[in-house]
Amino acid sequence: MRQQQQRDSLLRVRLEDQLLIVQRSDFEEKRKLMEEINLLRSRDSLLVNRRKLKVDSLRRLNKGVGVIPFRDTLFKIYTAIGSYSANDRAQAIENRIRGMVNNVQFHTDSLHIENNEDSWILAWRDQVILSVNQQDALWANADAKDLIARYRSEVSIAIENEREQNSLKRILQALGLAVIILASLSLLIFAIGKLTNYLKKKAIGGKNKIFNGIQIRGYTVVTPSKQIRIIWGLLDIAKWLLMLSAVYLALPIMLNLFPQTEGYAPVLLGYFLSPLKDVGSAIIAYIPNLITIFVIYLVFHYLLRFLKFFAKELQDEVLTIPGFYKEWALPTYQILRVLLLAFLLVVIFPYLPGSDSPIFKGISVFIGVLFTFSSAGALGNIVAGLMLTYMRSFSIGDRIKIGDVTGDIMEKSLLVTRIRSIKNEVISIPNAQILNNHTVNYSADAQQLGLILHVSITLAYEIPWQKVHQLAKRAAEQVDLLEKSPEPFVLQTSLDDFYVSYQLNAYTKSPDKQAFIYSELYKHLLDTFHQADIEILSPHYHAVRDGSTRDIPPPNATARR
Repeated sequence: MRQQQQRDSLLRVRLEDQLLIVQRSDFEEKRKLMEEINLLRSRDSLLVNRRKLKVDSLRRLNKGVGVIPFRDTLFKIYTAIGSYSANDRAQAIENRIRGMVNNVQFHTDSLHIENNEDSWILAWRDQVILSVNQQDALWANADAKDLIARYRSEVSIAIENEREQNSLKRILQALGLAVIILASLSLLIFAIGKLTNYLKKKAIGGKNKIFNGIQIRGYTVVTPSKQIRIIWGLLDIAKWLLMLSAVYLALPIMLNLFPQTEGYAPVLLGYFLSPLKDVGSAIIAYIPNLITIFVIYLVFHYLLRFLKFFAKELQDEVLTIPGFYKEWALPTYQILRVLLLAFLLVVIFPYLPGSDSPIFKGISVFIGVLFTFSSAGALGNIVAGLMLTYMRSFSIGDRIKIGDVTGDIMEKSLLVTRIRSIKNEVISIPNAQILNNHTVNYSADAQQLGLILHVSITLAYEIPWQKVHQLAKRAAEQVDLLEKSPEPFVLQTSLDDFYVSYQLNAYTKSPDKQAFIYSELYKHLLDTFHQADIEILSPHYHAVRDGSTRDIPPPNATARR
């Protein structure tokens, strides 16, 4: 396009020369020449516009090379000239401008502009500083003459500023300001140290007054002395952070005073401010997700409160549901609570910071696998605990028998059930083991129907069974913890070879005192039958009898006891 523009320019010059020599009377020839000239002019402007469009489309790819002789960018070079690339041109211009600063013979007024064919040159004496052609003007979106004039002004201002920055007066001023900054920094560090010591003394004075330690439900988590030590540690950390921050912020200010170190100031400030800016930007960007999490949390929080209120009403039997027992209220609430919390975690997981990172996902998978393999037995006990709750096999305080263990229920949890035996032994039984054994509950209907305690006794055939029934009932009536109504009853259970087996049955509403009741019943049975001159035969009793001696205590033995 540039070559076409040059050819059109030459042709237009030729046509304009012909127009001058055409006779005035030859209007037709003049008209034709003017039409050709106007056509060339329009085509020239069209070519210029096409070149501008081409340049505009290339701006995204070509960012240009900045000319930075000192600290700031003066302008940018976008195009190459001959074998010189844009980078080579910018580097050469920087070196020439730097050389002018230290040249005592150079004055900015001596910079002049020359026109050399299709380019403009900025020069000092016979030395070329830079050149601008039509292509540079297109990239700068300006006329070449105006562009070289602007570059002359920018170069002159940059050289004057650099000379002023490196003058002796400017250096002395910078040294004075540096001394003031150092003195102020020292005073600030001294004040921070004094303030820290003052706050430490105040903290000691507030011991047992302001700082009383930390207690949770009567348990002392942090004593006052330890609380003071923690406060001292926090004050020391704050002191060093303030001191280091003051030094770090003062250093760029001092470096910015001197031209030779001015470029390091933005770098140091960037190290300090960039993390703060990133953190602030991340926090601001995370605010919508944080609001979403807060709204979700509020919904689940009040839903859990509603479920807890509903469970409390069911437990207190203020609200009743047919077929739903009050013992199920709190366990059902806990199950729903765990499920809702798990669902809450699933819902808010995508809104957590870093949830999309591979590390976060890997940790989540690892925790899930670890929980799965390590809690197989625990999950079995949890499921068994839930089944026992809904089976209503026993409650807290019930006297039960599981396998060969007899005692009172102390605690029911999802993993284990704790029983206090009649010997005050605390026995923990996994719920899965309880589910796999049969359970005898002595207390389930003891208060309504009464628990039947039974004792087997064996007596000789010559004793009338009516008398045995009478004496056995009389012995049961003497035990205070056995109920009088319904009254005790006796059953004949077998007719053995040498004796008759009887079973005494009596009701009690104190199933947790079976050992004491049985002991008292055995004593009264012995006393009652011995007083009636009746011998109690054991199933394992064997003796050679001559018919003259009875195996019963003498009549006065009971009195002596």
